[in-house]
Amino acid sequence: MGATGAFAFTTLPAASATPSASAVIAEVYGGGGNSGATLTRDFVELGNAGSTAYDLSGYSVQYLPGTPSSGSTWQVTALTGAIAPGARYLVGEGTGSGGTTALPTTDAGGSIAMSATTGTIALVSGTTALTCKTAADCAADTRIVDLTGYGTAVVREGSGPATGASNTAAVARADSLADTDDNAADFTAGTPSPVNSAGQTPGSGDGGGGDGGSPTDPGTVRVHDIQGTTRLSPYAGQTVTRVPGLVTGVRSSGSLGYWIQDPTPDTDPRTSEAVFVYTGSTKPTVAVGDSVLVTGKVSEYYPSSTSQSNTEITGPTTTVLSSGNALPDAVTLDATSVPDAYIPTASGGSIESLALQPTVYAQDFFESLEGMRVTFADARVVGASDAYGELWVTVKPDENATARGGTLYSSYDQPNTGRIEVMSLDTTSTFPAANVGDELSGVTTGPLDYSTYGGYNVQATQLGTLVDNGLKQEVTRRQKKDELAVATYNVENLDALDTQEKFDRLAEGVAVNLNSPDIVALEEIQDDNGATNDGTVTAEGTLKRFTDAVRAAGGPVYKWRYISPTNDADGGEPGGNIRQVFLFNPKRVSFTDHKGGDATTATSVVRTRHGVELTYSPGRIDPTNAAWEDSRKPLVGEFTFQGEQVFVVANHFISKGGDQPIHGRYQPPARSSETQRAAQAAEVNTFVKSLLAADKNAKAIVLGDLNDYEFSQTVTTLTADKVLKPLITTLPAAERYTYVYDGNSQTLDHILTSPAVTSFNYDVVHINAEFADQASDHDPQIVRIDVSKCGRH
Repeated sequence: MGATGAFAFTTLPAASATPSASAVIAEVYGGGGNSGATLTRDFVELGNAGSTAYDLSGYSVQYLPGTPSSGSTWQVTALTGAIAPGARYLVGEGTGSGGTTALPTTDAGGSIAMSATTGTIALVSGTTALTCKTAADCAADTRIVDLTGYGTAVVREGSGPATGASNTAAVARADSLADTDDNAADFTAGTPSPVNSAGQTPGSGDGGGGDGGSPTDPGTVRVHDIQGTTRLSPYAGQTVTRVPGLVTGVRSSGSLGYWIQDPTPDTDPRTSEAVFVYTGSTKPTVAVGDSVLVTGKVSEYYPSSTSQSNTEITGPTTTVLSSGNALPDAVTLDATSVPDAYIPTASGGSIESLALQPTVYAQDFFESLEGMRVTFADARVVGASDAYGELWVTVKPDENATARGGTLYSSYDQPNTGRIEVMSLDTTSTFPAANVGDELSGVTTGPLDYSTYGGYNVQATQLGTLVDNGLKQEVTRRQKKDELAVATYNVENLDALDTQEKFDRLAEGVAVNLNSPDIVALEEIQDDNGATNDGTVTAEGTLKRFTDAVRAAGGPVYKWRYISPTNDADGGEPGGNIRQVFLFNPKRVSFTDHKGGDATTATSVVRTRHGVELTYSPGRIDPTNAAWEDSRKPLVGEFTFQGEQVFVVANHFISKGGDQPIHGRYQPPARSSETQRAAQAAEVNTFVKSLLAADKNAKAIVLGDLNDYEFSQTVTTLTADKVLKPLITTLPAAERYTYVYDGNSQTLDHILTSPAVTSFNYDVVHINAEFADQASDHDPQIVRIDVSKCGRH
């Protein structure tokens, strides 16, 4: 926490229209680490021209590009502490790859990559990102305490921006901190001269607490100083010297390194007492229980472009002082300690600079424990073990429990906070094969880490004992004589080159677990030659092997219909050309062929003297529409069952690839892929409307992998005007899922029906998603329709 000293606090003025006689922006430098630069890091220096101290709690500095575009946003770095009378306050920002000299110890820090030549910096009363993008609009925003535009900045004070900023030059006020609200007049260019609140300049301290003491004496910086009170280290880009800690975990594969934890914590619950020491390609030589001093550079490692970061010490020099020391007590993760709110928001911007609130938000709580030893006991598995040696548990056993032991994901606004991923640091033992509903009995303990896949996770040095709770695959009932059974199943990139075991297991799912439906819509049937990109688009060999395997498993002799896609036009695995396929049992149902459909020709609904028909069956829905770019096109088929006409639309909407993670640094996360899925849903909705306009009693079944939730805009668009009913909503809430991801049981696959389908029985058949041993990552589902009791022509 920042020292307050023996002076009174007053409130900073919140206006920029009147020249400030108190807190001002004193110096701005965006060339840190650039070519020719001496300093390694960008900075903003504040000054206090008044006679009393000013409290900066809840304030921020914010940056806007010099010529903002429609997509430009203000980037925010939160401030803490105060500026003493006549003193300076140093805010470190982005670090470059060049330069040789670190800043003195910063008073606050962010990671904004400021331009060296043009931009705008604002001192703001609050941490919410500004929205103004013109000088006039910003002048009217009373939250702005002071503002500096430099280079060619559009947003500036007075007659023009400060000039002369470059890789080697900062813009700074005179020592008097005079403020006339004219950036061009108040600032001049010169050699960067950062000063922190302690009066340190580059060279007056090493920026990392080095004191020239004995090699076995700790330096002045502790781990909690490095971690700070936000998600970003105030020491990022700086070298820290002889940081003390106990080794609590060693990672000797993958990202090599070890965790240290200070056994003497501070009193601030926001500051973690542990940090990961990254050793690069060098296998760590330390052992758990070693007392060490670590010298190295502090960095923020981002596993992906939208993830949060891991604070690390890199390029370390380690001195082992002693071994076999008792480790600090682990922090317990349970329903009492983990808050119910998930994560703060920042209007879609980064939350990294926001002060942590570990008693309010679960993700802030975990961040405040980054690297520290944590523990939980007797936790239920909510995400099965995978090939990477990972599983998910919940430390909140009563949080949205499913009927089979998982944790239901049912709202964007209320993510499950008790989920935590578990990995093992023990490379000598086999990771347990756990299914959803099993239990990690006893105690699991280890450092808390963060990764792009799933977010926070426990790197277990002690792993609980797996208790098998006997989860079984479901088997649905067979359809009755007068029931038409229609199913959907994503078979995960099936092609003729796959093993017979994969064919047999998927076939058993159809013949046994689904009990041989009359119609099966398959998603992700690839070319016969798999992902070989040689122009092959047929799937005859794949479907022959699959239907033979179904027959061998006791199912019927299915026939099939599909439309070969245009090569490399439907997304999926490059060269694979995944598509939807109809399988049908000709002894129970007939397919009505209307010839002529192909990859780029749209089918439509027409009235004939025989009734309503498709122009092409099988056919595609408007395949050249931009909604289907690089995505699968819906397959439509016309069937007859016991004299009744049924229209089936098989779908596989575009994936969620590119969406920001719910645990990432941008909050709320952008779901960019939803835009195209909503457009796809609108196309299918329009097609169903055309069918119902021709025959209001038409029996339509829309099904497949929609890659979106029942509460999503995609499903809302698909069902607009009540032309379709999502059958997943007819199940009890605890049973509404077809897929498990990051410990969340969720719905991605759907069956929807038109209003005439009034007599039905619907079931999600759980055979894959909850199990460590999967034939596919999706569960199939089925609807059985008594057509004789449904609306007639």
